[in-house]
Amino acid sequence: MRVTVGDISNALEEFAPLNYQEAYDNSGLLVGDRHQEVKSCLLSIDCTIEVVEEAIAKKCQMIVSHHPIVFSGLKSLTGKNHIEQAVIAAIKNKISLYACHTNLDNIRYGVNDKIAEKLGLTNARILLKKSATLSKIITYLPELNLAEIQAAIHQEGAGQLGNYDFCSFRVGGVGTFRALDGANPSMGQIGKIHEESEVKLEVLCQNKDVNKVLKSMIQAHPYEEVAYDIIAVQNQWEMGSGLIGELAEEMDPNDFLEYLKKTMQCEVVKYVPISKNIKKIALCGGAGSFLVKKAMAAGADAFITSDMKYHEFFSAEKSMMICDIGHYESEKYTTEIFAKVLSDKFPNFATLFSETNTNPIKYYTK
Repeated sequence: MRVTVGDISNALEEFAPLNYQEAYDNSGLLVGDRHQEVKSCLLSIDCTIEVVEEAIAKKCQMIVSHHPIVFSGLKSLTGKNHIEQAVIAAIKNKISLYACHTNLDNIRYGVNDKIAEKLGLTNARILLKKSATLSKIITYLPELNLAEIQAAIHQEGAGQLGNYDFCSFRVGGVGTFRALDGANPSMGQIGKIHEESEVKLEVLCQNKDVNKVLKSMIQAHPYEEVAYDIIAVQNQWEMGSGLIGELAEEMDPNDFLEYLKKTMQCEVVKYVPISKNIKKIALCGGAGSFLVKKAMAAGADAFITSDMKYHEFFSAEKSMMICDIGHYESEKYTTEIFAKVLSDKFPNFATLFSETNTNPIKYYTK
């Protein structure tokens, strides 16, 4: 099976759509030709010149990283810094660069679910859900075509809410129209007002699915001109920042710290001590200080994240253990997510885990 840069990009974007990334982010294909064949892909947290050199040595045609090598526009490519050096080396050696960053942070079964999985948390749910990620599609169709059109749009993801699918609302009525010269009506006659028993059908769908739902709906619809409305809604969806879940059994604070350090392979854990046992855990891969108050409100005994500032450690008022495990350490398992997505989509495709430790922070422990 021939796999291209575009195939890999599409597989990753189907799992973590680009429109779920934050406004400041730069996820997606950064360097490369979507039509280029890829025989092996290197998976990494970061894309540095050392990672590009590793890809060259291992004869990989593509690098998929969590963090984008390019966050803002490049005004020149002269090799004056590590970013330009990595991009130049990739272009020279025809290596495509793809990043899957905050879109992977925000989705279910992304960065935060992977941490929860490693820690063995149960009943995991999103800590801060995002809103305005859904649209309501309303259309009008002949009653006789209801089953066919519903099947077409639900197949594309419309009407899927949590653990339910085929969700919709419909009400009957009478539609009227008159076909004018040049029309090709499937029912009624040119120049005569026609009445048709119709159904008003309403479904919710994720914004990322709107275009394909509309395409499928129009293809299945018998009318030459299909009437429909798209309305943005503020409902929350199963995506957002952080997770909260429970340990199988509560743990003594010191035992929990040892378990956390071992499970996440941390050299150090910066933390705020508390006296109560630990059971309910909130977490956020990467920089998650903005979720401290939300974690407290949700009743978390501990909050795991990284990049906490000194004064932010006071914000839990000693009622919740804040654990800063390091940015790299909190996201080191993202490569496992990439590997599963690509192996599920392309069973015989070669994915390689980078052996380059890109963590810029070292710890002096002597």
